[in-house]
Amino acid sequence: MNQSTSLHTFDQSIALEADGDNAWRGRFPAAYANMVGPYGGIIAATLLNAVLRHPGRLGDPVAMTVNFAGPIGEADFDVSTRIARTNRSTQHWILELSQDDQIAVTATVLTGVRRDSWESADVSMPEVPPAGSVEPLDARGYLRWIQNYELRIVDGVFDPSGRTPAQENAVTRLWVRDHPARPLDFLSLMAASDCFFPRVFVRRQERMPAGTVSLTTYFHADAATLARQGDRSLLGQARANRYSRSYFDQSAELWSADGELLATSHQIVYFKG
Repeated sequence: MNQSTSLHTFDQSIALEADGDNAWRGRFPAAYANMVGPYGGIIAATLLNAVLRHPGRLGDPVAMTVNFAGPIGEADFDVSTRIARTNRSTQHWILELSQDDQIAVTATVLTGVRRDSWESADVSMPEVPPAGSVEPLDARGYLRWIQNYELRIVDGVFDPSGRTPAQENAVTRLWVRDHPARPLDFLSLMAASDCFFPRVFVRRQERMPAGTVSLTTYFHADAATLARQGDRSLLGQARANRYSRSYFDQSAELWSADGELLATSHQIVYFKG
């Protein structure tokens, strides 16, 4: 694929070329490389991009579930999109990403037309120091995809040097934004919902084979709310509930700089250790 180098690295990485009414072609550059294949957040954002670019889309993203069925190599891939059902104000999508004639990722997306309604929340934004008072993480020693984020970790860091002892829990609170800075939209919010180190890395302070198997993200904001955020840092908070028989879960929240809850996510992760 020919991608303009004037585009932000994020936009280059999620770029797709139409290959028919419901088909797309893409290729992940090395910028978001993870342990095996690309960073999961960039894969999810790419699939969401196929929906947002589709001329038949109704409304904005409300929920997305991505199931990582197999590894993705450094080669072209295909994305297929299908509208399973369209209602008056909601639309249900089914997507598949395949490579070398094998399905590597499946996903479902719910889009909807959001209308004014009663609003409240049962959770509050964590009280943390402002982003500007927290030192950015030095990305040296971490996997390459980390370099695409400015992470200012308040607590719950993973130290790849191995000098930090195991922790009593894996709660992480951090400020995050794209690096270089990029205005927030649904695509970058989807990717950022997966920006946390694997919880088992934080808990045990050691790197081991691990990978997300299924990730679900819920969007609590509309496009206007995301536009107000601009390119300021988001506050993220993540924790695990249990590690058991080679799997653990992660629950996460992403808040705007103004204290609005923008997205929540839940994922299940395989680990070996």
